[in-house]
Amino acid sequence: MSSDKLPTAGRVGHLTPDEEKVLAQFKEELAAEGYYDPTKHDDHTLLRFLRARKFQLPAAKKMWTDFINWRKEFGTDTILHDFDFPEYPVVQKYYPRFYHKTDKLGRPIYIEQLGNVDPKQLFQVTTADRMLKNHVYGYEKLVHYRLPACSKKFNTHIEQSCTILDLKGVYLSSFNSVYGMVKQVSSIAQNYYPEMLGKMYIINAPMLFTATWSMVKMLLDEVTVSKINILGGSYKNKLLETIDEKDLPKFLGGKCDCPGGCDVSDVGPWNDGSVEGYPIAEYEKRLAFSNVGVGQWNNFVAADYGKRVFNGPDPPYDDTLAILL
Repeated sequence: MSSDKLPTAGRVGHLTPDEEKVLAQFKEELAAEGYYDPTKHDDHTLLRFLRARKFQLPAAKKMWTDFINWRKEFGTDTILHDFDFPEYPVVQKYYPRFYHKTDKLGRPIYIEQLGNVDPKQLFQVTTADRMLKNHVYGYEKLVHYRLPACSKKFNTHIEQSCTILDLKGVYLSSFNSVYGMVKQVSSIAQNYYPEMLGKMYIINAPMLFTATWSMVKMLLDEVTVSKINILGGSYKNKLLETIDEKDLPKFLGGKCDCPGGCDVSDVGPWNDGSVEGYPIAEYEKRLAFSNVGVGQWNNFVAADYGKRVFNGPDPPYDDTLAILL
């Protein structure tokens, strides 16, 4: 069993008297300025922003108001209902990123295989703007669908995920092509989805990356550093401290071998039948284009989606990742 526990400091039911006062004042001042709606904004969410700014009220207020304004400008409040991404199955081939089960604490596991990113093929089937919207869609789905299902299954409030970034096969020439998009995603996570990283494993990390981390971590607080593990090729035992072997995909050294592949199964408490009320059909929409090639996809876009994808009007990681990148 993992020795880790879900953190409690600065969270509902575990606030100091001073933190309670700051939270109350935070609500009062935000409400007076029209930035707080108790029907939409619970204490768990407010406290994430307060923790991100060390309970410093002016800084937390700015972060929160920027967040609310961004949601209005970006269309985030409705993105789960009005954003279509039918190119998803093909995009997955050229930028593999997915959720797969949970760790021992009940946090959803998020995996990116950055070494398999193929920018040339990727941007034949989608655009950088649409990829960014899809990342925000993913954050919103995490907040409103995956995390509530995990919380219900494990009978505790879960608001963080466990991330595995696989750098195997990463080449600088390929990464440069998607660097701008990754920076944008990292900035969105840092500014608008704070305090949602529970653990991060960066595996198959080259020596240069490890050396960079040894310098960067000296600039970070102990809590942030404790969340991140930079590992080379011998990472399995470290992952198994946090993730049960049966829940870790085989290609990462575990025993899970989902039908069709763990990288496309998207299996977890949100859809595996273990939680009452889940899955919810609206969040499980998928198009069956898993075996469609780029040429076939372009034909589909031209014939059936065309202008709406590429010519129509526009409708995440942790801040540490932003620093490293």
